[in-house]
Amino acid sequence: MKKFSVKTIVAIGIGAALFFVLGRFVSIPSPVPNTTINLQYGLLAFMSVVYGPVAGALIGLIGHALIDFSWGWGIWWSWVIASAVYGALVGLSAKVFKMQENELGKKGLIKFNIAQVVGHIICWGVVAPVLDIVIYSEPLEKLFAQGLFAGISNAVTTAIVGTLLCIAYAAAKPKAGSLTKE
Repeated sequence: MKKFSVKTIVAIGIGAALFFVLGRFVSIPSPVPNTTINLQYGLLAFMSVVYGPVAGALIGLIGHALIDFSWGWGIWWSWVIASAVYGALVGLSAKVFKMQENELGKKGLIKFNIAQVVGHIICWGVVAPVLDIVIYSEPLEKLFAQGLFAGISNAVTTAIVGTLLCIAYAAAKPKAGSLTKE
């Protein structure tokens, strides 16, 4: 079993806290009932890319559970699990665009955005609605309206917020050989 580094554990705590704050206090109301426009998925995608799929899953799980708990209506597990799956999926795709090796570039950003869009389609088009049916016996029309809106709005906000975070991270990392004396 792979052990987490202290850095990864701290990142999970900070990531979950930021996910909670963004989801609870910075969400934008939407025309679809019980659905908001969220910025926290850009942060989740970024953290998943940097710290991996397990960290991404835990950030999504803990952060989303805290958001639901803070509203007082109880935890809506189908969507909490979907957030965890999203973090894991984007974290798994991180090897494709190699942000850790300073190879982000335009192609890396395109790959990041393809991965995040596919993750949102899977999570909000399949995982959340299917779990809503299995766990809560929710009506299909409502589920797919919510899932469609959430998937599209989350993909758009992740494309903006997540891409900006990735660009800033890649720009802030020292380039290989940049600290050597010539």
